[in-house]
Amino acid sequence: MTNKQRIVVVGGGPAGLAAAEYLADCGFGVQVMERMPSLGRKFLMAGRGGLNIAHSEAHGTVLERYGPASSWLRPALDAWTMQNIRDWMAGLGQESFIGSSGRVFPVGMKASPLLRAWLARLNAAGVTFQTRADWQGWGAHEQLLFNLQQAGEGAPHKAELAADAVVLALGGASWPRLGSSGGWVPLLQQRGVDVAPLEPANCGFCTPWSAFFAERFAGTPLKPVALTFAGRRVRGEIVLTRTGMEGGALYALSRTVRQAITAQGQATVLCDLRPDLSEQDLLDRLRATRMRESLSNRLRKAIKLAPAAVALLREAQDVLPADPRALAALIKAVPVTFYAPEPLVRAISTAGGITQAACDESFMLRALPGVFVAGEMLDWEAPTGGYLLHACLATGRAAAKGAEAWLRKGGARRYPLQP
Repeated sequence: MTNKQRIVVVGGGPAGLAAAEYLADCGFGVQVMERMPSLGRKFLMAGRGGLNIAHSEAHGTVLERYGPASSWLRPALDAWTMQNIRDWMAGLGQESFIGSSGRVFPVGMKASPLLRAWLARLNAAGVTFQTRADWQGWGAHEQLLFNLQQAGEGAPHKAELAADAVVLALGGASWPRLGSSGGWVPLLQQRGVDVAPLEPANCGFCTPWSAFFAERFAGTPLKPVALTFAGRRVRGEIVLTRTGMEGGALYALSRTVRQAITAQGQATVLCDLRPDLSEQDLLDRLRATRMRESLSNRLRKAIKLAPAAVALLREAQDVLPADPRALAALIKAVPVTFYAPEPLVRAISTAGGITQAACDESFMLRALPGVFVAGEMLDWEAPTGGYLLHACLATGRAAAKGAEAWLRKGGARRYPLQP
């Protein structure tokens, strides 16, 4: 480190790297501490099927995707829009495009070239990195405490690190093998920071399928379908699992489904297996089939239902209705009752986290002056589609701006971590 004011960023994911980039550009000495052996592991995982980094919807619509947290996140998202992200990517030599769904991807689709270019820029700006650094809170001298371990070494050793300000970007608790374990929760709660319980978001939900259905159709996708719950209808894809159902259409409803299960013990979602056809269309097609054919054949030939879709009908109702009108109505609204979300470790993202009340408008913790927080640590959630990465990048920069403003006002002189 240099004689510049020093800022430690804890967490080497998108939010932490975004904060480090902004602060380095402001002339601060920045050190990034990451508990995993390499940086951006969840970022790379997100790009396995194509890195969806933002969405091209109108900005007002994008804000709505964050639900109750939209007003809290709005200043950060206003300051770092989809177009800002595309321009930033271009500046790293990674051009982007908008897909047919409106989602924004790098031209090469992969996350690794973008991450390499980003880390090269940070290195050139003087940012230093320490991996295998597991944050343990604060030490005896009120400095940041880490368990450090070098590659090939035995047990980790403890080390304290002083800083003029800190940005925490430790993620939620989904995909813990990639680095986000949620271990920071008790460390901050002990310091008086209000943290809403971490819960799964963008997750699958559990229902007790029959043994035959679970064995035969686990892993089978159904598309297109439309799911309806609590007055909202979402078209997309679902995937049947051994324990229930997952997929983009369900992820978009995960917040309200999860809340209903918490309040009532269950939530029944209606699944339209043929969203492109009206109930009358289905009725006409069923009536046009020969009644002597088996029902499975009639559903396959006239309605074009896959075997998994037919089996899903039978899971909902042991004996399918012989009356064509009742059968058409069932196809348009198959009830699937969920009793629990899949475990948090299997979720794509995390709900809950540091509450808005625990932060000031610059994402500084009210209980810990000089400590700023960003990314999935915060109490917000959003569906897949680029909204998750967008908010992580935006809040990372917003927390960094807050740290810059605080230090420019002389905040470091009051900060207990100042050596």
